[in-house]
Amino acid sequence: MSDPGPPGGRSGPSLARPYAWTEGRTRPTVELAIEALVQTTPEGRTVPFNRASPLSMVTQLCLQPRSMAEIAAHLTVPLQVARVLVADLLGSGWVIVRDTLSENASWDERHDLLERVLSGLRTL
Repeated sequence: MSDPGPPGGRSGPSLARPYAWTEGRTRPTVELAIEALVQTTPEGRTVPFNRASPLSMVTQLCLQPRSMAEIAAHLTVPLQVARVLVADLLGSGWVIVRDTLSENASWDERHDLLERVLSGLRTL
């Protein structure tokens, strides 16, 4: 007798595919905050779009600034996978990353940022 699978006939998301995108790497080459804004550079805009390439998908997604959380949500991958992809693109010069806070940010600035991030995550 065969296993009918999960209720509703749908299988769960595969984590193998996203980690295959990063060749099994789980740590980015640079630290990227969840709220860091990523935007495609002029060089990244010249890269031909390839729907099968996660790096190409990120460059298209970031034609407008997106946070790391948004990128992970849009790609439906774990945050660490998105961080590895963005770090690779950063190394190639195809994206830039802007931190949203300086090291000297006040508690109020940090709190305000967290509220904006939570609000954005809720709308996704």
